[in-house]
Amino acid sequence: MIGNRRLRFRPVSDGDTVTQLELFFDLVIVFAFTMVTALAADETTAVNMVRAGLVLALMWWLWIAYSWLGNVVRADEGITRVAMFVAMGGAFLAALTIPEAFTDLPGGWFGPLVFAIAYLIVRLVHVTVFWTISAGDAQLRRQLLRWALGSITVGTTLLVVAAMTTGLTQMLLWLAAIVGDMVWTWAAGTDWRLNSAKHYAERYGLIVIVALGESIVSIGIGVAGLPISWPIALGSMLGLAVSGLLWWLYFDVAAIAIEHAFAHAKDARQIKIAQNTYMYGHFPMIVGIIGLSLGLKKVLYYVGDSSHHTLTDPLYGIPLGALYGGPALFLFGIVFAKYYATGSLSIERLVTGVLLFALIPVAAHLPALASLTVLCALLAALVVVETVRFAQPRDAIRHA
Repeated sequence: MIGNRRLRFRPVSDGDTVTQLELFFDLVIVFAFTMVTALAADETTAVNMVRAGLVLALMWWLWIAYSWLGNVVRADEGITRVAMFVAMGGAFLAALTIPEAFTDLPGGWFGPLVFAIAYLIVRLVHVTVFWTISAGDAQLRRQLLRWALGSITVGTTLLVVAAMTTGLTQMLLWLAAIVGDMVWTWAAGTDWRLNSAKHYAERYGLIVIVALGESIVSIGIGVAGLPISWPIALGSMLGLAVSGLLWWLYFDVAAIAIEHAFAHAKDARQIKIAQNTYMYGHFPMIVGIIGLSLGLKKVLYYVGDSSHHTLTDPLYGIPLGALYGGPALFLFGIVFAKYYATGSLSIERLVTGVLLFALIPVAAHLPALASLTVLCALLAALVVVETVRFAQPRDAIRHA
């Protein structure tokens, strides 16, 4: 037990798994991902895609802070439970304000500043709890101080300043806040604590599930209120299949191999895997899934809304790029994460990712439903090739 009886921080033990309160916390992140997809779909321009990407990066960085906290002390015990609920409130308020993160809407509070302050509250709660639990650990407290001096002061300050600006200046300040925070975290050292490799790996696996769930929600949103028909049924099944194939490509072998290497790493090497493989390596996967969500939403809208589109209309521009580029980024993220942790490089996945980008100009001449079919077929072919070609090592990893 850390601290006095009133505080009652309970350390996480080796082998502990994710708590139900952390899963509850993730429901707010589900909503945030949905809002990011809605922001991107509202206006499919390059500028708006950059804005959506910046918001997603900020919400991701918010989430990973609590993935570390929940690995040091149990999220559902003592004062940490209260802190988690306060953080949930701040994160939910930030998610609600995503449509106004850059441009204030008429009436009500000033949206960009509300978003920045809500984000700041969530980060301050995290630092306060971490500072308290590190009271008896001089090394952890020094690490926390090195990190917080740059990450909190620079990152959040720039975000508040950005709320008072507009246009390119605002976006550059956002970018500086996010990149500065990420780079500072990477450079701040490896004296953090990881009490349970199982908990940490499971935490990131669950956030991938959360993001994939959002892609399925996007399918339903794309045809909400439209009468069921064979194009809607076929498009929905293809979209679900694509999400399922991405699940397979991550969880079938890659996640297990990464977790095994992570659990057997020691000291600074384990912290580096936690940072580079999970914190940084998983972010392209999340971006890719959100991109896929945007593409699926647009495809289902095309095939379902006969008053504005026909079944022969092609998907083009940013929605098509998101549909194909999203899974490609997901594959690249897995390749990097697995390579850093295990040293194993998947050439098949790299080739498939490059091929997906190369096929975008071709798919622009196909009906939207056909483009989705090609994507599904290509990912299915990758799964079949890997399952057959690597049957023996796959079985060894899955049933070790």
